[in-house]
Amino acid sequence: MKRVMILNGPNLNLLGVREPHIYGTTTLDEIRQSCEREAAALTLAVTFHQSNHEGELVDLIQSARQDADAIIINPAGYSFTSIAMVDAIKAFEGPVIEVHISNIHARDELHQHSKISHAATGVICGLGPYGYIAALRALAETGKR
Repeated sequence: MKRVMILNGPNLNLLGVREPHIYGTTTLDEIRQSCEREAAALTLAVTFHQSNHEGELVDLIQSARQDADAIIINPAGYSFTSIAMVDAIKAFEGPVIEVHISNIHARDELHQHSKISHAATGVICGLGPYGYIAALRALAETGKR
């Protein structure tokens, strides 16, 4: 069974109440539940994490080298600033899919250029919470090849 670590960056614990006109009203717990349902249907094992702390996210990415076969990451605000996370992802040998709830390319200048994308295998943005499901399906499908 493929093991997938799902990581969520700062302020995603406020989904559902923070800027619903951009991020919608779905909570992070609801996203976790839908990911767990989808993973079970796809015979994937998932772990789900959220942290507001860059170092903790770096530690989780590093731990994925032993604990996961793939990573789905919504780095949130760290998308645009974290070289430390980029470097940690580069040390991970499996696929990494970067997910953004909003279409970052249609946002203001501060939210358009993800540094994480340089290290990611693929990027999904603008699909809302469904982006996580799309990422799980992509990982399940690529594992069949």
